[in-house]
Amino acid sequence: MAIYSSSSDREKDKESEAFQVLRDDAAFAAGRILFFQYFCVAVVAYLAVGYWNLQVTRGDYFSGLSERNRIRSYPLLAPRGKILDRQGRVIVDNNSTFSLMLGREGFDGAQVKSISTALHLDYDEVTERLRRFAKSRARSTPITIKEQLTQSELAFVEAHKGRDMIPAMEVAQDHRRAYPRNGFSAHILGYTGEVSEYELDSAEFARYRQGDVIGKAGLERQFNDQLMGVDGERRVMVDHLGNEQEMIDKIEPVAGRSIQLTIDLDLQAVAELALRDRRGAVVALDPRTGEVLAMVSGPSYDPNKFAGRIRRKEWDEIRSNPENPMFNRAIQAALAPGSTFKPIMALAGLETGVITDESKAYCRGGASYYGTFRKCHSTHGEVSFTRAIQASCDVFFYELGDRLRVDRIAEYAFMAGLGHRTGIDLPAEADGLVPSTRWKIRTSRKRWFAGETISVAIGQGALTVTPLQLAHAIGGLALGGEWYQPHLLREVLGEAPLAPREPRRFKLDPANVARVLAGMSAVVNLPGGTATNAQLPNVEVCGKTGTAQLISNKLAQARREAIRRGADIEAAVDNAWFVGLAPREKPEIVVAALYEGGAHGDRAAPIVRDVIKAYFDKKKPGSRGKDEPFLAMWLTGDGGERP
Repeated sequence: MAIYSSSSDREKDKESEAFQVLRDDAAFAAGRILFFQYFCVAVVAYLAVGYWNLQVTRGDYFSGLSERNRIRSYPLLAPRGKILDRQGRVIVDNNSTFSLMLGREGFDGAQVKSISTALHLDYDEVTERLRRFAKSRARSTPITIKEQLTQSELAFVEAHKGRDMIPAMEVAQDHRRAYPRNGFSAHILGYTGEVSEYELDSAEFARYRQGDVIGKAGLERQFNDQLMGVDGERRVMVDHLGNEQEMIDKIEPVAGRSIQLTIDLDLQAVAELALRDRRGAVVALDPRTGEVLAMVSGPSYDPNKFAGRIRRKEWDEIRSNPENPMFNRAIQAALAPGSTFKPIMALAGLETGVITDESKAYCRGGASYYGTFRKCHSTHGEVSFTRAIQASCDVFFYELGDRLRVDRIAEYAFMAGLGHRTGIDLPAEADGLVPSTRWKIRTSRKRWFAGETISVAIGQGALTVTPLQLAHAIGGLALGGEWYQPHLLREVLGEAPLAPREPRRFKLDPANVARVLAGMSAVVNLPGGTATNAQLPNVEVCGKTGTAQLISNKLAQARREAIRRGADIEAAVDNAWFVGLAPREKPEIVVAALYEGGAHGDRAAPIVRDVIKAYFDKKKPGSRGKDEPFLAMWLTGDGGERP
């Protein structure tokens, strides 16, 4: 407790306390004012830095964003190039259609649902498509959500596109691929489709964007870069609702380049009809150049279903079809060639001196080799070299194979082009297989047994070829050792002509080649030949049948016995092969036919005969164009059987 001596001291003390309070209040107020001043300076500095960043440092960037909000780009789709046959007739063209493009600005989910309902689209698929495209397309770039708009759908778009409705919709002219009907040439041509996310991750399609239409199979894929055009662009000014106000500029699209093929539409049509309703393949080559004149695989599929976006139901039907219609048997079906391999065996025997044209064998219906009895399809008695080819005597070739050994057989098979791809300009060609001692050690770590060579000698065992490889091999043999690479492209229109192709050459004795061709001529033109049903008047056709077993004789007999007893067992039927060429001297055409389940090679012979006949019929004076009305019916789907 303070003790004051007088009242004046008390007054002084009170005044001192009052001044202290005032000084404290003044200091507090000054601190707040200083803080506020610093805060104001910081805010102004922040705003100044932000303004500098917006207007100077990133001014171009934000200016571009503003411009894109005001300007919208619409792609002008370029048509793909046409595909023509060797005579310039159009095989694949384009149809003009309309597609609906949807922007991603100025609309909401309810509007997307309305569009989906009106155009019979799945709402979830549309929204998923918009989400997926958002990753790879600028926000101002519209996305195609439906192709091939009908008249009623076009009317809906025009009626609902406007300031107060759905301004994000835009109709664009599109070009839908138009393929021949009934699956004609489908495996050669292939089909187009929208590039997938998986393909975009590959080096082959790295330069494309989500939504681009590319070649998916066949020639469409092989020559996609040539066939694809360059899309144009139409830039328009829009208001804040997205409505178009005026066009700023327009870049016209550049159409893709057309390609001309080596295919002859007339021969192609004949081959298609000859194989119709059968599972197999036909390949026709000009052995002098390697040009593919016809190539057919059956059963086929309709590439028009893929020209737009294929429905899932249709895709599932194709994919689950046990006949595998999308499998190109001409270049992918690697199967045992059966006795069509015997001309190569015969040439190998003559060239190595293991046999001569005077060599003979005695056929008692089979022979034993290494403890196993090997059957022949008949009892031929004594057979000469020519007769062995003519009657396709297995015993003669069992003996030849046993003397040649597998590695020398493989040497001549490789020489003829078997066991590796021909290099044809189509994707997904199979290699085939030519067995050898080295191959077996490498693949199974086991040694080759001599008994296995007996099967290879007649085109069975591990040996497999494709129809294209067989035609290529026999054609080069018939030319005396010149194998030209098979190809489908004749010319890219507008580009420099393709350089002449040099063949693979092997020195063969012309006399030996002539002896083999004499045997192949006897197959077709002499009584007792296995393919006399392939004869043609005024044209000497040479050929060789082949019957390739799918199962062993013992198992086949057991199945037949079980079926006779009423067992429900699917019978395995052998594959039928035939390879033919004409004329005998300086052949102009070679044709290989595979008829899966055909049982005997002579059932494939008429297919080859019809194609060879069509080739020489076209060479007759006044024959040009006589098949054009029939071709028109085929290509438009208005025709059925050949007149």
